[in-house]
Amino acid sequence: MIPIAHFVAVTFYLGAAAIAALPFARRVKAPVSGVVIALLLGIGAHATALAGLTRQAGAASLTGLGPGLSFAGLVLALSLVVVESLAREVSLTLVAAPVVTVAGNLAGMQPFLDPQGARAVWLTMHIVLSFIGIAAYATAASAGTMYLVARRELKSARFGAIFRFFPPLDTLDRVNQLASIAGFLGLTLGLALAAAYSFEYRALVLPQIIWGLGAWVGVSVLVLGRMLRGWQARRAALMSAVTFASVIALYVVFRMASLNRGQFL
Repeated sequence: MIPIAHFVAVTFYLGAAAIAALPFARRVKAPVSGVVIALLLGIGAHATALAGLTRQAGAASLTGLGPGLSFAGLVLALSLVVVESLAREVSLTLVAAPVVTVAGNLAGMQPFLDPQGARAVWLTMHIVLSFIGIAAYATAASAGTMYLVARRELKSARFGAIFRFFPPLDTLDRVNQLASIAGFLGLTLGLALAAAYSFEYRALVLPQIIWGLGAWVGVSVLVLGRMLRGWQARRAALMSAVTFASVIALYVVFRMASLNRGQFL
């Protein structure tokens, strides 16, 4: 049942991306309702797959590489529904929905650890909050990248499909700012639980600590840069794209060097 549910979810996510691309093909209004419905159907199937995994593996079902990436994709899909519904735009789905389809399909859906009781709940809460933070960070980076592209189109006076399709610059800047704050809060809480978990159970994994701190520093720079240094939209957009790309690159390096192939990191 789990592979079938994942396949159904991927189908709906790709369908949402296809619907979101319609304004590129012809002049039509942003199909917000169609995109949101497709995303919600995909989320339903995706949640069903993860619920089935939880029934099989217990509270520690998210500890493996595949389950962890799949949950990250689910959180990102949920963030897309919220953002697109509020902004009444669909361009973020075109960028992020393919990423959601890839997440969870890069590795087997097998947990890596098997803690029990309160330890399993503690670990799961850390994973959930951390991935919420990473998904929000990814949303901020996507909005920032789109801001830079749209701003370049505006500066060069090329009012083509990209300019017509993308949300207003103010909307992209607002999404970037709010998503950065959400990412900061999620990662801060997730890292706090991770630190307490590592201290309590003597479970210290250096690559996880370095990568988690790197992600937290990256999103903290965005939030503090706006609040304390008064960063304008362009600089915040550029920094969000660059710092998130650096976080992903660091993860790839650690994954390539890791001996624990079934673990997220």
